[in-house]
Amino acid sequence: MEASEPGFEHVFRSSRYREMAAALASGYAGAKPFPHAVIDDFLPEPVASRILAEFPSAAAPVWSRYDKSVYSKKLAVNTVEQVGPFIAGVLQELNGADCLAFLETLTSIQGLIPDPYLEGGGLHQILRGGFLKIHADFNVHSRLRLDRRLNLLLYLNRDWREEHGGHLELWNREMTRCEVRVLPAFNRAVIFNTTDWSFHGHPAPLRCPEGLSRKSMALYYYSRGRPEEEASPSHSTLWQLRPEEPGRSRVVSARWLRRLAQALDRLPRALRRAAGSLDGVPPPT
Repeated sequence: MEASEPGFEHVFRSSRYREMAAALASGYAGAKPFPHAVIDDFLPEPVASRILAEFPSAAAPVWSRYDKSVYSKKLAVNTVEQVGPFIAGVLQELNGADCLAFLETLTSIQGLIPDPYLEGGGLHQILRGGFLKIHADFNVHSRLRLDRRLNLLLYLNRDWREEHGGHLELWNREMTRCEVRVLPAFNRAVIFNTTDWSFHGHPAPLRCPEGLSRKSMALYYYSRGRPEEEASPSHSTLWQLRPEEPGRSRVVSARWLRRLAQALDRLPRALRRAAGSLDGVPPPT
């Protein structure tokens, strides 16, 4: 099946996605520890299977290797030119108007904008022993200067077992506990709001057999502006330590200092609004 063949294009125009978004919207908004949805059989099965068949092997030269950091050990491809034609078509579909309409209904975030540059997104692959520490994502696109609002992760691991690990973990805002663990099963999507406290990752080294890998596709969505209570100065990835990890107290202190700085940054705007609301009000006597 080529990307241009009937049955591929306009996947999200199907009534299935309109009904899915409407049915899941309430649960999405109220999900803990932050708004999210886990959706099985996300794409039509032939589409998901073709993505997996075209997914580059770990030995392919297209991968950028991030294996020197203490925070992550993974492979990534984030340019459309480096993937096959079918996967390129899927990425285009996921960045298209029909998918945006689905996501806006699901999340109630209006005015979503896709990322043609796939900054930080695209294809990801993690080999045995790899990991991605708990973090909140960068909040402003470096080229578009838009606010990052939403992540869509699609897992492509057929017959993945619990003992292989690689669960996506969603942690609470205080970083005291993991509240949700998601097995990265084939054709399972996880969609969630992106804020300074949407802490997620898979911190434990992958335990799959040699020759297997944890495969995923990542799309990120943006808007021009965001709710004021979520606003903060532009920053890169905010790495976190779990309670049992060394250095926890230093990270907690740094996080509270960052929140204080963000609150102080918003204070002038709040004062200006308060002053504006007093225009025309006589001074107290």
